[in-house]
Amino acid sequence: MTRALADAGWSVAPALGRGDDLRSAAADVDLLLLTVPDAAIERVAAQVAPVDGCVVAHCAGSLGLDVLGPHPRRAAIHPLVAIPTPETVVRGAWFAVAGDQLAREVVAELRGRPVEVADEDRAAYHAAACIASNHLVGLLGQVERVAASAGVPLDAFLALARQSIDNVSTHGPRNALTGPVRRGDRVTIERHRAAIDPDELAAYDAGVALCERLIVP
Repeated sequence: MTRALADAGWSVAPALGRGDDLRSAAADVDLLLLTVPDAAIERVAAQVAPVDGCVVAHCAGSLGLDVLGPHPRRAAIHPLVAIPTPETVVRGAWFAVAGDQLAREVVAELRGRPVEVADEDRAAYHAAACIASNHLVGLLGQVERVAASAGVPLDAFLALARQSIDNVSTHGPRNALTGPVRRGDRVTIERHRAAIDPDELAAYDAGVALCERLIVP
């Protein structure tokens, strides 16, 4: 976020960290971003003396504005981006926003796409984000393990995974579904179940159930 805002022309002050005195962190700035673990946001926000002209915002997906407690101008700006390294680009991403109008201006200057998410909906929104990103990574971990048991590398399946995501983008989840569940081919599904490690069955069966929900919502 620091790099993206600087690239967009913002004057960005040096970041504060553990052990720093946070009482005056909101003084003489338009926006104070709290990019700390979710569980620490309320405690950190309480250490900052409120300033009428400063927007105090957090970047948590699952939390509302209440954790920013005493601050008169509050906002949430959550980049809908998987960020495994500090070099990850957030410019141009989707952002879940709430609260002060400055949040929307920030997203506009980052050439992002804002989506309004109310406080009461943020946990469900963030659950969807985790399913789309974290659970997908976990699923590909299963692909790697099952493929290795057949002597095939993960790389052989990545183009298939990308194509499936592209198909969902073009056709929607229900019409993008292919394979034995779509065909009602229980014989093949049971052949899969017999071939894979028993430790993988729960995840495989959960995947079959998710596919079945697409066919019979």
